[in-house]
Amino acid sequence: MKKTVFSLVFISLLCIGCKKEQNPFQIGKQHVGLLTDSTQVKDLKAVFANDSVVSRLLDNEFTFNRTDIDVFDKSGNKLLTLTPKTVQDSTSTIETIKVLDSRFKTEKGISTNSTFGDIETHYKISSIQNTLKNIVVFVNDINAFFTISKSELPAELQFDTNAKIEAVQIPEKAKIKYFMIGW
Repeated sequence: MKKTVFSLVFISLLCIGCKKEQNPFQIGKQHVGLLTDSTQVKDLKAVFANDSVVSRLLDNEFTFNRTDIDVFDKSGNKLLTLTPKTVQDSTSTIETIKVLDSRFKTEKGISTNSTFGDIETHYKISSIQNTLKNIVVFVNDINAFFTISKSELPAELQFDTNAKIEAVQIPEKAKIKYFMIGW
């Protein structure tokens, strides 16, 4: 009996001691570091306890009364920009996360230091959208979209906003400007 109790206690302690900690810079489908798709605005200071969290109310006709929340590390480097689903609601969850710091990486190693070729190698591209100054590459597998400057494209594609851009037209070495996770 004593051996059984001792064995159970030992196994329990072993399981508790081996609990895997979340990487604060890993990006998955339902999380960005310690931030999850269910984290509320009121909890951001606790989630980013070692960082600075700054809210900005953007109130004009172009931003449609949006509140962005910037997260800076202790050195003053901007890590993320968060956009809540509901303006000025502390119980709102986050709708989009703009990833700016290269320490944040997907489970397959994609960061802001990656290239279009890296995205194409590791993920299935869902679609590509042509905008005025950028192209946006959507990857539904991880709820992400990657922004690449049109200056990275061949000259004939840089100024035509109506051109349908295909993956084969984008150079493998085209750098990611930033990327966003949307929930």
